Amino acid sequence: MVDPTSDLGEDVDEADAPECEHCGAKIVQSPTHRVVTWVEGGAVESTHFCSAECRDAYDQ
Repeated sequence: MVDPTSDLGEDVDEADAPECEHCGAKIVQSPTHRVVTWVEGGAVESTHFCSAECRDAYDQ
């Protein structure tokens, strides 16, 4: 599998692409793609958003 967090989602097949945590849209070659990462229980966790707007709406 190609890393779905690669720059702009290059070379990511839609079947392997991450989904926006807020709206569920597949994120493929999206320059507005946002990834939020944190450490929980000693492991790195992350979640993906298709835009800054979805990222902001998720926090509310």
